[in-house]
Amino acid sequence: MSKSYDFDVITLGAGSGGLSLAERAAAYGQSCAIVEHGKIGGTCVNVGCVPKKIMWFGANLAHQMHDAGGYGFDLTIDGFDWATLVGNRERYIENINRYYHQHLADLDIVEITGTGRFVDAHTIAVGDRRYTARDIVIATGTRPGLPNVPGIEHAITSDGFFALDAQPQRVAIAGSGYIAVELAGMLGALGSDVTMFLRKRHVLGEFDSLLQSVLFEELGKCGIALRTETEITRIGLRDDARIDLEDNQGIGLDGVDQVIYAIGRYADTASLGLEQAGVEIDAHGFVVTDLYQRTTRENIFALGDVTGRAQLTPVAIAAGRRLADRLYGDRPDRHLDYEWIPTVVFSHPPVGTIGKTEEQARAEFGDRVSVYQTRFTAMYNAIGGTEVPTAMKLVCVDEEERIVGCHMIGPGVDEMLQGFAVAISMGACKRDFDDTVAIHPTSAEELVTLR
Repeated sequence: MSKSYDFDVITLGAGSGGLSLAERAAAYGQSCAIVEHGKIGGTCVNVGCVPKKIMWFGANLAHQMHDAGGYGFDLTIDGFDWATLVGNRERYIENINRYYHQHLADLDIVEITGTGRFVDAHTIAVGDRRYTARDIVIATGTRPGLPNVPGIEHAITSDGFFALDAQPQRVAIAGSGYIAVELAGMLGALGSDVTMFLRKRHVLGEFDSLLQSVLFEELGKCGIALRTETEITRIGLRDDARIDLEDNQGIGLDGVDQVIYAIGRYADTASLGLEQAGVEIDAHGFVVTDLYQRTTRENIFALGDVTGRAQLTPVAIAAGRRLADRLYGDRPDRHLDYEWIPTVVFSHPPVGTIGKTEEQARAEFGDRVSVYQTRFTAMYNAIGGTEVPTAMKLVCVDEEERIVGCHMIGPGVDEMLQGFAVAISMGACKRDFDDTVAIHPTSAEELVTLR
């Protein structure tokens, strides 16, 4: 480390990206500090992936208990205790928090508690203290957004959902993206009465049309009310603490316990003083970077959700590790390829996807596209009595039918996709899938037997 700086690298944000960068940099012998004003682990650990998946597991158990009758079990369900699930969830998260604190200490990575702000390109102020570094990495993530609607102070975001200590019995959810459908599915399965306010006529607008249509159908079948082309225009709090809603269709909804907005997330950069360091942001507030995570200042880098690209925890982790490899591991060309990124939506049923949608492929390749798809009821569901559909689609290009998109919805696809993603990212063609011996009886075998 140069004697002119306190650290080799300072990371702003102790979420998945910032932690991964610091861990890898420390392994290369760099002196590191992490600045964080919230809980260690960031959104994913505290109000994102981890608590979401635990709630999803609970919701899945509710479905399985309903299915048990088809397998000969006579079950009596005496109720569901929200506080037990939330309490166990929070204890699990606290264990992760404790682990990270100890892990950083073991690696001699300095934790600085507070909000960091640039003084210049090499200096960060935290409170009345200043810290300098040769390199600075911005990994502050995003925050959920709220619209300018009268009474919006009575609504919550996904962060607020994870702070609920009691189950809301009647819920309105505004949004149609992956967070909205995940929250709707969880709450519905656990017994809440859920109404979704959808600005358009579908959910998961950026996903393949097959996934949109099947999930929309399933949300309705599960008892979730779907208000299409509808936006909340006013939120009113009643004397009994319940909430009344007005909307642009003149229908409204009275007496709900919670209004949850899941309409997008915005870069958490407002307090960073980026202008002091000459770091540019785009029209949406995200930090501008190239494929090597470089910002407009040569010694300042950004990764993870704050860049606005593929806002997923594993993407932030991968980008952080690759950046450390490049900067400190003598691997000058090391960077993350953003083209082949698999992702799962933990809806009910779950969604798994990688690559181009059919619509994107046809726009780019035209008649060179071939599509294979299927829809069926998995054996588990056929016996259980709940006919949840499974649907799959492969999008292929040119005579060799190179697979450029794989889209699935149904029980088990969340675990299924990872292995197929390896093959697809390596350039697999349809014939490679066809030549793979199927595992029977599974839902996954349908992807290697499509005709």
